[in-house]
Amino acid sequence: MNSRRLIPVAASLLCLLVATHLAAHEGGHHGHSHDHPQSRTWSIALDGSHLHGSFVTAKDGQVQIRRNDGTLIDLAINRLASADRTWVEDRMAAIQVLNRQHAIQLVALNQPLQDAIENGSTGTNAKKETMPAIGQHFQPFEKLLQLRWDKDFLYVGSNGLPEHPMMIGIRSWQQQVPIPQKYLGNNAWQIPLHPVPAKNPMSTKNDFLRGAIALAVNGVPIFNSLNNRGDDAYLFGELDDYGGHCGRGDDYHYHIAPVHLEETTGKGQPIGYALDGYPIFGYQDAKAADFAPLDDLGGHKDAVGNYHYHAQPTYPYLNGGFYGEVTQRDGQVDPQPRAEPIRPDLQPLRDAVITGFMKMGNRFKLEYDVSGQKGSVTYVVKDDSTVDFTFQEPSGEVRRESYHSRMGKPFLPQSDSSEADADPNEDQASNGPRLKISSPAFFAGDELPLEYTGDGAGESPPVAWTKGPEGTVCYALNLWHTPGPGDVKSYWLVYDIPADVTSLPQNASGIGTVGFNDKGHAGYDPMKSKGPGVKQYHLTVYALSEKPTFSTDQVTRDELLRNISDITLAQGTLDFQYTRSQSGSSMILIGSAIAALLAGALFVFKRSRVSKQTSQVNSVVTQT
Repeated sequence: MNSRRLIPVAASLLCLLVATHLAAHEGGHHGHSHDHPQSRTWSIALDGSHLHGSFVTAKDGQVQIRRNDGTLIDLAINRLASADRTWVEDRMAAIQVLNRQHAIQLVALNQPLQDAIENGSTGTNAKKETMPAIGQHFQPFEKLLQLRWDKDFLYVGSNGLPEHPMMIGIRSWQQQVPIPQKYLGNNAWQIPLHPVPAKNPMSTKNDFLRGAIALAVNGVPIFNSLNNRGDDAYLFGELDDYGGHCGRGDDYHYHIAPVHLEETTGKGQPIGYALDGYPIFGYQDAKAADFAPLDDLGGHKDAVGNYHYHAQPTYPYLNGGFYGEVTQRDGQVDPQPRAEPIRPDLQPLRDAVITGFMKMGNRFKLEYDVSGQKGSVTYVVKDDSTVDFTFQEPSGEVRRESYHSRMGKPFLPQSDSSEADADPNEDQASNGPRLKISSPAFFAGDELPLEYTGDGAGESPPVAWTKGPEGTVCYALNLWHTPGPGDVKSYWLVYDIPADVTSLPQNASGIGTVGFNDKGHAGYDPMKSKGPGVKQYHLTVYALSEKPTFSTDQVTRDELLRNISDITLAQGTLDFQYTRSQSGSSMILIGSAIAALLAGALFVFKRSRVSKQTSQVNSVVTQT
């Protein structure tokens, strides 16, 4: 082949490789995160029916959809409702725009443009969408939550724990206690942004007795007011002063409408959202001009035709069913986040009444009374996902147990944590000093940008934190990850950061002393996520009352933590995630293909020149 033609052919092959990859890649990036594709609701124009599934591809007038059970279905695009047809056209137009770019430009595609295309926008200057209207109703509790969204859902991340006292007043107790849950990332709550009225609305009476039916605006799930036996949990004395208790997974949730949240949200604002996407408001005002009776589901339409539910003082207490479309599977709304039990569920403790509950950062204490004898459960939720329990029995016996969660580091919001050394037996404020950690490069809970990983430039990310409390002499910093139970991997360690420094720039150097990562080197070790699934990472900053001293020059994470346990005034953690995605791997393969093809082109070109020179020499010899 002529060497002049080889380079264009190589470029064409690369275009084909990249175009094939992009056409098959379905993005699902949200407003503040980068998650796997999420299911959406598709409407059939002719009969108004609906199906749920994620977009795969579209060609020859057909759209392919992967249902939630994993099966594939092909539909004629013209059978879809107008809004769905437009959505498919926009998505395919975005992919075609990208495929028309030059191969080298595609390989070097920057992340903001990638995000814009996968969000369905064809413009290179596409910006993140503004928060949907329902997201504003969760904002009074934003310090407890992680909010993100896409075109179909608002995703609400939380640890499931409210700010108010829990468990006090319960008279029928199954010995469960509130433990932070990981309702984050792919396990976050999802509220439909465009709820669809159901053809046959479903009641929650004697149904949906498992799992949540709604989510309060403070991130606490709301279960059916009937417990899993079909009994009224409130009338049976199972609920605390705020209408909540713990399930068998030590997961706190409400069973009646949390009308107390109006003290924060204000009257007339939603206190929660049913999982069908319709809002739940507080009690009706019978004297209001717009008062109207409620239907069997506990809701009605307002003056402009918008449906919503109301809290009620008697059963069903909140939504008694679903006006909107939901999917029921195994007795609960599906999909919804899962709680993570870390210990066996226990039997009810006869005659026990819960009298006190204290929450101090990662330390908790529940007090109870059994026929005049006092008992307590004290427990500490550690960063390595271990929960250490101390049980003080009414008989005076003391026993200790430890359990390990598979869900990773607990999410303890900045406002909901105190000093790690706080003693739950002391009478002190529930909130101690905390550092708020952030990064100008990404939001909490976001995907770590590629440039800070081993698949990119591998530079350390920029990080900032609030000033430590009075007496802070220096700071220490650690970026870490829990790849498995009881295992912690350290990627970056810096200590002796001066007290007047509250940020590190990208690719920081010369500030503080750099410790050793788990590869045995002093410096930043850019992560390369292995295996399927999203990996959670954490960046913790410690405010210290004095400079730590070490017995070695090769300071590791374990050495640091041992030596700062008694001098830590405050700390805070920024959680984020990283997945070595298929697209990243494909780009690496494409890069290798570029190198191979160009090398081949160069080889052929050199051979062509040598062959030409040889021919010229032979010609001269013949003439001679």
